[in-house]
Amino acid sequence: MTGRNPLLLVVEDEPQMRRFLRPSLSGQGFRLIEVETFAEGLLAARTRRPELILLDLGLPDGDGIDLTRRVRGWSRVPIIVISARGRSEDKVEALDAGADDYLTKPFAVAELMARIRVAFRRAVGDAATGSEVFEFGALRLDLGRREVHFEEHAVHLTPIEYKLLELLARNAGKVVTHRQILDHVWGPEHADMTHYVVVRMAELRKKIERDSRRPKLLVTEPGIGYRLRDDPPGLPST
Repeated sequence: MTGRNPLLLVVEDEPQMRRFLRPSLSGQGFRLIEVETFAEGLLAARTRRPELILLDLGLPDGDGIDLTRRVRGWSRVPIIVISARGRSEDKVEALDAGADDYLTKPFAVAELMARIRVAFRRAVGDAATGSEVFEFGALRLDLGRREVHFEEHAVHLTPIEYKLLELLARNAGKVVTHRQILDHVWGPEHADMTHYVVVRMAELRKKIERDSRRPKLLVTEPGIGYRLRDDPPGLPST
């Protein structure tokens, strides 16, 4: 865990469950944000930057699985689902959506604390990989140094362009949707501003493609989003 008291976001609409969790979590030194709805949870995750989310699935204005997918579009914060849904199908769907763990109600406080400790250990391990280097053909991205090189030449990106490239690099080979890009780079309030992505992606291509009109790295998936190829053709690695 972090040196200071970690900030936890509890997204739970049942008052009884919040009363059950509050003393146990506070007693372990956690600072808490408690919300009851999908909308409040999404806003708090974006603006308050919690270090872990405890998430119920059955929210009055939406489903926690959908909330998990939205958060995963721009954040790797650990998410532990706490739900009365005990079917394996529900667990698989939540984990596939990006949840780190799944705890079925009712549960013991000791088990929840153990799951939280594991989630924090994983988060620390993920943070340590911030110094990792991505290489895709002639493109090299060093996250630790925040440096980008293409064909051995330094590339100077704007903050927006860097966030775009980092997001695509972390999901190399996978399609990243327009909504996921907008959530990650501009925030969920810009979810319909697809033209933002189109314009910025065109600028990014000019800097990391040999021919921006015939991109080999940043591939458009029509009507869906973009994909950074992890095996770009015709681009020998440096």
